[in-house]
Amino acid sequence: MKRLFILIAVGLMSTAAFSQTKTDGVHIYNPEANAMADLKAATEKAAKANKHVLVQVGGNWCTWCIAFHQLVDTTVVLKQAINENYEYVLVNWDKDHHNDEAMKYLGFPNRFGYPVFVVLDGKGKVLHIENSSYLETDEPGANGKKKVGHDVKKISSFLKGWTVAAVNPETYKSK
Repeated sequence: MKRLFILIAVGLMSTAAFSQTKTDGVHIYNPEANAMADLKAATEKAAKANKHVLVQVGGNWCTWCIAFHQLVDTTVVLKQAINENYEYVLVNWDKDHHNDEAMKYLGFPNRFGYPVFVVLDGKGKVLHIENSSYLETDEPGANGKKKVGHDVKKISSFLKGWTVAAVNPETYKSK
């Protein structure tokens, strides 16, 4: 009877392990990309368009990175906020591609984990590094525990807070 119980338990654990969502096959980051060239191009484009650059650092191995990217891609208000105010760049970091030069240039944002976001101005100056854990939801799930994922309102607030207009002192002068 004990063996039967152990076999059933092992079978259930195996099934649960294989049924979990995997990120294999999802490739939003390009490990072979030249991160510095991508940052330079985005900065030049942002300067011409009077925008900032939003850099998302992460990797295809990172379920939170992919979940964030998919949330932005499927949420109109987030997609619109990014398209209107930022040049959006994905910078890969994985065990084989550390992009050390880009990490140094961006102020070593990877110290906060992944994904991590960096806002650059049109000259390439780092304005802000955002730890993505601050953008996670506080909502309780059906089980009473905190839901897993990012919060659209928190992301919207973050994006609005770092636009060109938001950081321009002229925006706040009395008329």
